[in-house]
Amino acid sequence: MSTGNDRYSRQERFAPLGPEGQRKLGERHVLIIGAGALGTSIAETLARAGVGRLTIADRDYVEWSNLQRQQLFSEQDAEHRLPKAVAAKQRLEAINSSIRIDSHVMDVKLDELESLIQGVDLIMDGTDNFDTRLLINDISQKYEIPWIYGGCVGSYGITYTILPGQTPCLNCLLGTVPLGGDTCDTSGIIPQAVQVVTAHQTAEALKLLSGHPEALRDKLLTFDLWRNEHMSMGVKHARKADCLSCGDRRTYPYLSASNLEKTDVLCGRDTVQIRPGQKQSLDLQETANRLSSLGEGKVESNPFLVSFTTGDKRLVVFSDGRALIHGTKDIAEARTIYHRYFG
Repeated sequence: MSTGNDRYSRQERFAPLGPEGQRKLGERHVLIIGAGALGTSIAETLARAGVGRLTIADRDYVEWSNLQRQQLFSEQDAEHRLPKAVAAKQRLEAINSSIRIDSHVMDVKLDELESLIQGVDLIMDGTDNFDTRLLINDISQKYEIPWIYGGCVGSYGITYTILPGQTPCLNCLLGTVPLGGDTCDTSGIIPQAVQVVTAHQTAEALKLLSGHPEALRDKLLTFDLWRNEHMSMGVKHARKADCLSCGDRRTYPYLSASNLEKTDVLCGRDTVQIRPGQKQSLDLQETANRLSSLGEGKVESNPFLVSFTTGDKRLVVFSDGRALIHGTKDIAEARTIYHRYFG
C-alpha cells in the first residue's frame, strides 16, 4: 500500500543517494539477527528508509526491562510477553506497510541461519553473544554476503563493517581489538549508546544497499559516551592469510559442530546444560562478585563452581564456561539466561 509519492522525498534529495539510490534500497533484502536494542533500532531505521524486505529473527520475548532502550516495543507487549520478532513485525508494518517484513521466532543456530540466508544482500548484527556472531561471520564468508557488526554495553559501543574478500573478518579481529564481553544485564546500558551504534550501522547499510561502497568507513569505530571518548581504528593489517574463516585455506570453523555452542536437556531433570563452542577460563571469584553486585538473586560459590539463583531459575557455572540452567527444559530460554549474564 502506498501512502504518497513524497514518502522518501527528503532522503532522495540527499544528493549522494538520490532517486536511483532509493530505487536500489527498495530492491534489497536485509537479514537482522536479534530483535533487542540493536535489532529494533536497526529495523525501524531501515523500514523508514524504504529497504524493500526485512527478515527478523529472535528467540526471546518482550520484558519490562527492555522498554528502556528497545524502541519498537510497548507496555502491552511486555504485559503479554509477546515474542520480540512478532512485536517488531507488528510495529514495523504500522510504520511502513509498503515493504515486506518477515519475522521468525527462533533460536538462530547453523541450520536456522542456512535457511534464512537465501537471497539476502546484507546481514545486520543485533545479537547479544559471540557464539552467534562467529556463526554469522563464517556464513558471511561462505556466501560472500557483507555483514555489519555492532555491540554496546554501559556507555560503550563498537561497530565494524565486514566485507568478504576485502576486510578482516571477526575471527581475524579476535585477540587484536577490544571486542568486550560484558552484557547489559551485568553492566547496564544507556539507550544513547544503542542509538550511536545503530546510527553508524545503518548509515553503512544505506551506503552498501544503495550502491555506494566507496563511501564506507573502512575503520573499526569505538566510543564511550560517558567518558567522552571516540576512536576510529584502522584494522586492515589484522586480516590474516591463514585465517580459517576468510583466509586462503578457509574451513569455516564456526560452522563445524565441534566449535558450536552445545546444549542438552538433561534426562530426568528440569535442567539444560550449555557448553560454549570454545573452552573458557573463568575467574570464579570475580564471577561470583560480579553476580552478587547485581542484587538480583542469591550467589553461592566454592572452588569449583558459582551458583546464582534468581526467581525460579538457578544458573550454575563452572570455570570452563560450562553451565547448568535449572528450572527449565526450554533450550532457547536457557540460552537467553546464559547469554544475559555471560555474553
